Amino acid sequence: MANKFFFTLLLGLGVLSSCPQNKSQNQNVNNETNNMTDTTIRTDTATFGAGCFWCVEAIYQGIKGVLKVESGYAGGHVKKPTYNEVCSGKTGHAEVARIVFDPAVISYDLLLEVFWHSHDPTTLNRQGADVGDQYRSVIFYHSDAQKKTAEASLKKTDAGHLWADPIVTSIVPLNNYYPAEDYHQNYFAQNPDKGYCSAVIAPKVAKFRKEFKHLLKD
Repeated sequence: MANKFFFTLLLGLGVLSSCPQNKSQNQNVNNETNNMTDTTIRTDTATFGAGCFWCVEAIYQGIKGVLKVESGYAGGHVKKPTYNEVCSGKTGHAEVARIVFDPAVISYDLLLEVFWHSHDPTTLNRQGADVGDQYRSVIFYHSDAQKKTAEASLKKTDAGHLWADPIVTSIVPLNNYYPAEDYHQNYFAQNPDKGYCSAVIAPKVAKFRKEFKHLLKD
């Protein structure tokens, strides 16, 4: 009887002694969860039209803080347009790059600075030999804050005479955005030797990388 009482007492003490250990383990799990939450990247999105979306995509892919660039169509009236439909000029869409970025690393204002320098915003519905409203210079804003920043940036750039002629870029709310077909994504990186890539995109990228070394990814 005494042995049974002693065994029961030890068992009880053993159970009690395990409680602090479980509490500590739970605390560690909670701490790990909190740490994961604290390190979550808060992202923002910018959408720009500046001529052929292959060019815009190639430039913004090289900027630190940019997490993803997707070529697409925006601003038209046709649902899920194809590339051929957009090129016909009958859908109202512009070729655009949708840029997901970390605002803690790169600001929207700096992305706009790159925008003004990396294409000619003074030519209406045209970039070089690419002619049509699908190649128009346009900033599609995602929020009122982006709208205000874009308007201030345009005014500042125009007043600074970065370009000899007045800027004709439109600033409008984002609507009817659709991703472009898969073969358009990451186009320059996958097709550097194709004629348009080597003759048009490569010089633009080289000029950008020379002027904006401080913004380049390592």
